[in-house]
Amino acid sequence: MLSAAEVLAQYPEWYHSLELAPGIITPGRAPLAHWEDVLRSLRLPALPGKRVLDIGAYDGFFSFAAERLGASRVVAMDHYAWSADMTRYMQEWRRARTEGRAIPAPHLTKHWRPDELPGRGPFDAAHACLRSRVEVVVADFMTEPAAKVGVFDIVLFLGVLYHLEEPLTAIRRVFDLTAPGGTCVIETEAMEIPGSGSRALCEFFPADELNGDASNWWAPNRAALVGFCHAAGFSSVEVLPYRQPLNLARRAAKHAKNTLARVPFSPVPFRYRLVVHARK
Repeated sequence: MLSAAEVLAQYPEWYHSLELAPGIITPGRAPLAHWEDVLRSLRLPALPGKRVLDIGAYDGFFSFAAERLGASRVVAMDHYAWSADMTRYMQEWRRARTEGRAIPAPHLTKHWRPDELPGRGPFDAAHACLRSRVEVVVADFMTEPAAKVGVFDIVLFLGVLYHLEEPLTAIRRVFDLTAPGGTCVIETEAMEIPGSGSRALCEFFPADELNGDASNWWAPNRAALVGFCHAAGFSSVEVLPYRQPLNLARRAAKHAKNTLARVPFSPVPFRYRLVVHARK
């Protein structure tokens, strides 16, 4: 088994920051404190004794956190991030950004090698360093039969929805993987259009408009995400509170002023991260 220091030397590209050993932290795309803040913001239900499925586990931060928080069984499920050589893909992506050009999503490049799973290396190395008991499932939850995967008390669906071409179908799939009485925790890129009222809307990204990432497709607003969950069959949906940013409030005020004055106005979506607890 590689030591924590050897893991960092062998795997330079990480999405999550993980503390593999005291003082040895992987160089994720945000500091470890950021991921810990995200974990707290999810307000997960009590996990002791619960079965947890982490869809789109990537490097495993939330899988390992669920294990640490006492879940009786944790399954890390991924295929997309694990199928690409993310080290070389991200090198090319950064060069392209510097040069002001776009590149295709990973599965449309030479870095896509699903038979070898090069992107799974960091997860496996962290799994070994942490002596984790998290189970691994390499599969696409959109096509893998639910009966084969099983059902779980807590389903983590974090940072995945906006990467999918069919968001309602995706929510129906996570509904099938959620046990009766269980909770699906959904965290996603979202947007709001000031002045749109209670309309359920989604913003579509045909190219790499969202974060320069061509694998992003949709950002729902709050009403749309709640609607997806109810349409999929969830009995209740709790939207976790968030603070309205100042620029959103200003845009809403501007919209109201323009509407009263009957001046044409084209609202600009405000994007943020949205978290809901959907209960079955």
